Amino acid sequence: MIPRELIRQIRRIEIRTNRMVNDVLAGEYHSVFKGQGVEFEEVREYQHGDDIRTIDWNVTARMGGPFVKRYREERELTVMLLVDASSSSIFGTAEKMKGELAAELSAVLAFSAIKNNDRVGLIVFTDDVEIFIPPKKGKKHVLRLIRELLMFEPTGGSTDIKAALDFMAKILTRKSVVFLMSDFMNAGYEESLRIANKKHDLITISITDPREVEMPPIGFLELEDAETGEIIVIDTYDSSIRKRFSENAQSDIDQLVKNFKRMQIDHVPVRTDRPYIDPLIRFFEQRAKRY
Repeated sequence: MIPRELIRQIRRIEIRTNRMVNDVLAGEYHSVFKGQGVEFEEVREYQHGDDIRTIDWNVTARMGGPFVKRYREERELTVMLLVDASSSSIFGTAEKMKGELAAELSAVLAFSAIKNNDRVGLIVFTDDVEIFIPPKKGKKHVLRLIRELLMFEPTGGSTDIKAALDFMAKILTRKSVVFLMSDFMNAGYEESLRIANKKHDLITISITDPREVEMPPIGFLELEDAETGEIIVIDTYDSSIRKRFSENAQSDIDQLVKNFKRMQIDHVPVRTDRPYIDPLIRFFEQRAKRY
């Protein structure tokens, strides 16, 4: 039995994300994610403006007039959502926790996929893969993905991006569009990321909370690492501590971006205190210029 509040939450996400897809991302998704090739559709008479390279010379010779081959794009794609649901995903000091933001982002991308008749699947991971839902089409399927993300209770606490990527490599045999959502507070996954990017169209989405990069002056603060359980106490009135905290956090972010750029992996940074639709639109616009 699904709790009534969860049903309302799923409905709110459906309405909000569907509106974004229809009003903002309707053409963007289709234009930047191409099909896997083209397939022959028909032969028809040549028309002014047709590319002469498409002339079918056999039919042209037989019919006594120019005919061209017409092709259509194999539109159907497989979209796989890889969502980090480790303990750090339940952290959030703004409007949403990181896990909630990941669920809403997943909804936007999933509804965009099915609107273009693509299949969408889901992998939820912590220190191991905990949920795998094979790619399918349809609104009912997307609502199931959202429900699974919102109801999910992890058995593992830490993060293993490598394990998720290696699992995906085994179950995805054809080239797919892969969105990897995480705060990327993990290490040792670079080679798996590089391999995944070669085989698939990989897009990373990093999710950050403002308190992970900016520390307010609120006195003594007890901090617990959500994944390791380690606890430390710091004096946030100390400006040097706040400055060092921010510098270290920004350095980690800069290094992450640098690594993605070096591996030529698309990256979309989002934060829990800012609208996620803006960086998504920028990503689509920048990608459209490349293709």
